[in-house]
Amino acid sequence: MDNRAIGVFDSGLGGLTVVKELMKQLPNESIVYFGDTARIPYGTRSPQMVAKYSAQCIRFLMRHNIKMIIIACNTVSSCCLDTLQNLFDLPIIGVISPGAKAAVKTTKNGRVGVIGTRGTINSGAYEKEINKLNKDINVISTACSLFVPIVEEGWFNTDVAYLTAKRYLDIMKKEDIDTLVLGCTHYPLLTDTITKVMGPNTILVNPAEGTAAQVKEILSNNDMLRDKFVGHAEYKYYVSDFGQKFKQIGSRFLNYDIEYAEKIDIEMY
Repeated sequence: MDNRAIGVFDSGLGGLTVVKELMKQLPNESIVYFGDTARIPYGTRSPQMVAKYSAQCIRFLMRHNIKMIIIACNTVSSCCLDTLQNLFDLPIIGVISPGAKAAVKTTKNGRVGVIGTRGTINSGAYEKEINKLNKDINVISTACSLFVPIVEEGWFNTDVAYLTAKRYLDIMKKEDIDTLVLGCTHYPLLTDTITKVMGPNTILVNPAEGTAAQVKEILSNNDMLRDKFVGHAEYKYYVSDFGQKFKQIGSRFLNYDIEYAEKIDIEMY
């Protein structure tokens, strides 16, 4: 048994969709979450800057005596996962591989769409991972940069969200995809809007589900699960900028009330 917490970080609130899946699949595990809300979005930053920011996030989380790190950010997972794994001496996993595996398993016609930040899409990470698993799958990708600020504003099911999604996703409809990977942890909050645009025949893949399943497998195989008899799981939330809507919108991400969150100075790490 390993009763230490799991560390999770993202550039903002989107990583809470991964936390939600962890709570669902691993209800006994304690979690420490950090959202780098002062420096969002990562998707427009250079790979060097993303790596610097991410290392600071991990160093902060390691002060909480965690047993593993989940990079709940597609941009970080796509551009510097290997670098971070080599830099720190603890298990670190991203969200790209679980999402790619789910897409390959889901598609029937071999045409998969991927949407994400510009950084994730430009990296080609999902396409590489999907084609590594099945070289015959055709991957169509497009950046949806405005989705993150729309979600951060809480405008999930609004005309603004719908019109923006329609503008971005019309190309996907023309490409006859049957599977669409939500390649940013913010995007599951737009599931209803995206489904309205794409129609019921397009299956949406949320990489957070596969990520949580991979975490469960790693902890189980390495005897690192938390002892369920030591008390209830604890959840701690930290941000680098404490916006007025953090608790409100974060609670909507989780379907769970965030009672307390703390602002920290990430530049100290």
